[in-house]
Amino acid sequence: MSYRFRFWTTWECLFVQTRIKEYRTRFSITQDDLAKRVGVRRETIVFLEQGKYNPSLRLAHDIAIVLNARIDDLFLFDDGQPEPEDRVVLVD
Repeated sequence: MSYRFRFWTTWECLFVQTRIKEYRTRFSITQDDLAKRVGVRRETIVFLEQGKYNPSLRLAHDIAIVLNARIDDLFLFDDGQPEPEDRVVLVD
């Protein structure tokens, strides 16, 4: 018996769009300033803004605090699943 394993990348499981750049611009905060305030490298902020990196919950929280926003205002998740109001629950 043989098994074939498939490892899903982050891109295949969940796509995240961010509004970080929009909020940064609103508050005149540079990528470097934001990175320093949340304790990461500037490249991390670049990758977040490009949707190439999914942040930890802690990092998302810290960015939201600095930008005076809610996490779900900054990060728009698309996992391919229907929105909660579109989901059908079957009950006997």
